[in-house]
Amino acid sequence: MKSASKKVINGWAMYDWANSVYNLVITSTIFPAYFEAITGDGNPNTTQDTVKFLGREYVNTSLYNYALSVAFIIVALISPLLSSIADYRGNKKKFLFFFCTMGSIACSLMFFFDKTNLLYGLLCLVFACVGFWSSLVFYNSFLPEIAAPEDQDRVSAKGFSMGYIGSMILQVICFVFVLSPNTFGITVGKASQVSFLLVGIWWWGFGQFSLRRLPNSTPIGTDKHHVFTKGYNELSKVWKQVKQMPVLKRFLLAFFFFNMGVQTVMLVATLYGKSELNIPTEKLIIAILMIQLIAIPGAYCIAFLSKKLGNFNALLITVFLWVLLCYVGYNLPRNGVNEFYGLAIMVGFIMGGIQSLSRSTYAKLMPETKDTTSFFSFYDVTEKISIVIGMFSFGYISEFSGSQRNSVLVLAIFFIIGLIVLISAAATQKKIVKNEIV
Repeated sequence: MKSASKKVINGWAMYDWANSVYNLVITSTIFPAYFEAITGDGNPNTTQDTVKFLGREYVNTSLYNYALSVAFIIVALISPLLSSIADYRGNKKKFLFFFCTMGSIACSLMFFFDKTNLLYGLLCLVFACVGFWSSLVFYNSFLPEIAAPEDQDRVSAKGFSMGYIGSMILQVICFVFVLSPNTFGITVGKASQVSFLLVGIWWWGFGQFSLRRLPNSTPIGTDKHHVFTKGYNELSKVWKQVKQMPVLKRFLLAFFFFNMGVQTVMLVATLYGKSELNIPTEKLIIAILMIQLIAIPGAYCIAFLSKKLGNFNALLITVFLWVLLCYVGYNLPRNGVNEFYGLAIMVGFIMGGIQSLSRSTYAKLMPETKDTTSFFSFYDVTEKISIVIGMFSFGYISEFSGSQRNSVLVLAIFFIIGLIVLISAAATQKKIVKNEIV
């Protein structure tokens, strides 16, 4: 198989440029800080603020985590159905367009979210999250179709790098609004709302650029009677194949655990910094920008490391580093801005690399098949279930123990389990290769 043309590769990577602004502005920086501000008591010395929602009192950061958990459950449930329809009808691009549009509109509607309509804001958050992650089911499934196995690490890293660059550009624009609202005659709150609107416009606009360059998929079936159950049946079939492939099975189990840590860190970092460490919003945004800057060379460095040492060895190194970073994050002092910056630099270097390498490693370990969407649906379901467990665990332990620091220790345990299983997967692969040589 030859890789697709440069135009197609660039078009594919451009969707990362388009949608990564959601991940940065909505998931990582401005929206979490805005949510914490409008649901908090305004006292910087309080480590846990509570808010009433649907007749129950919640810690506001935990409520945020629970809302995202609901969104990821929805994605995990619907992605097999969607991938089945996309494979059989050959309309991946239509689904990518639909979820790109849904997520973009939800982000734009956050413009109207304030402290008087908490339910509305949480619904926008859930729909935006579902739109973002569901679109990735189809976006990721294009990778083995447009890139030869030997090019997949490089192409995957290019996508993440484009995402970091694009999201950073819009983040700087939003940063100007948030830090200098008086220049534009608006309040800080309104500046945040304007940022949400800009995310929706950016995501949808550049998403169309990508969609015009991606190839059309070929339908693999015509049976319309079972299309709504086919996805779940296909998921079962994929699992049966995975069980017969010991390396892939162990890799997915390792991914399940270390992904709990990676994604949860990305989703809760801002709330942890603001409510637990009392880092000012503007300092948090600077830290996230540092993560984006470092993540670009980090993704390529880890891709280069995988080329020299192999995918598994590179992953082992990065997961081990995540364990160390959890320990550092647990011990960060309150109001320790410089220490938080140092952690941000270290997280940024390995954050993009582990995501990119995990995606390309899975693509390499997959059997040769035309049913790439179903295999990536299985990967995505694994990813989303792990995120649900990670987010719910973080929120519940924070509420139960009264501190988010204890939740960070649990994330370290997830990484350690993932590391142990990954070592087993690497050993199994070496054993199989050795037997094949003999």
